[in-house]
Amino acid sequence: MPRILVLHNEPVLPADHPDAGSEHDILDTVHDAFNILVAAGFDAVKLGVSTDPQPLLNEIKRFRPDAVFNLFEGVPTIADSEVAVAALLEWLGVPFTGCPSASLGLGRDKVRVKHLLAAAGLPTAEYAIVEELPAPTWSHEWPAIVKPATQDASVGIDQKSVVTSQDELDERVQAVLEKYGPPVLIERFIAGREFHVNIIEEPGKPGVPFVLPIAEIAFEPTPGRWSVYTFTAKWDENSDEYRTSPLKAPVFLPDDDFARLKQIAERCYRLLRCRDYARIDVRMDANGRFYVLEMNPNPYLNSLALVNAVMHLGGTHEKLITEIALAAVARNPNPVSTSNINVPVGVVTAV
Repeated sequence: MPRILVLHNEPVLPADHPDAGSEHDILDTVHDAFNILVAAGFDAVKLGVSTDPQPLLNEIKRFRPDAVFNLFEGVPTIADSEVAVAALLEWLGVPFTGCPSASLGLGRDKVRVKHLLAAAGLPTAEYAIVEELPAPTWSHEWPAIVKPATQDASVGIDQKSVVTSQDELDERVQAVLEKYGPPVLIERFIAGREFHVNIIEEPGKPGVPFVLPIAEIAFEPTPGRWSVYTFTAKWDENSDEYRTSPLKAPVFLPDDDFARLKQIAERCYRLLRCRDYARIDVRMDANGRFYVLEMNPNPYLNSLALVNAVMHLGGTHEKLITEIALAAVARNPNPVSTSNINVPVGVVTAV
């Protein structure tokens, strides 16, 4: 019976903290993944860690897992802790699910990703990087959008992130620098449809990306409001922004458009050396041109964008979780029997 450790971040932010929603959300994924793995036949245990990595070292020594199901998203009070945990597992020689530490490091660094996308000839909006004030004169089309370059989960994104003049840009850059520190990313704002494109690897084909049916943030036009997937729109279920920014999945594009998008997604996946699963966020303008917004290694596994896409192709969430775990076990240099592992039915997917 293969042993698997389900690792996750133990939330440290108080419930009333403005960023708490993005941190506590992982607990639902942990609950579902753990129940699926147990039902599949794994010897599974859960471990939540926060500011001290010692409990992880202790549990690996005690339990000696054949693989780690890595759901650790980092501690918000410790920069790059998500990357550090993956690197620690690599150092210990313990295989784990999801992207390696180098990919996770890139995913948290919007600046380097923008440089890589541009250098690789992948479509992405014009941009500028600000390390300190004063902000540079914006030489591209308005509007622009200002983002903290080392945050994820839409942290630091709100309606004021979109600016239409140099004065607004200067003010916003200063505010982001003061709250989140450098660097700050400025991009040309791409008006149009926004898609989430999930990518997995088929069983038995490690390193080969497979693009799933896509999802769309179906913004409802609202006077005086930008169509932006803000932190509020993503996490505050009681807000009007959340209500008017529903996620629809799957959605379908004409074959030619999807073929272009599929190629872009596959190239992004390989460029960042992702593994097991990842997601790119993309905008399509009125002329049908795609622009990559960002790359997300280890995206939210319980997202309807991913779950509905898998189900549309005849799979289940149970199958996805089981196959991701088996892929990690297969990376163990010591042979591990998985003959007793079977994809369970009805653990979280309605039958």
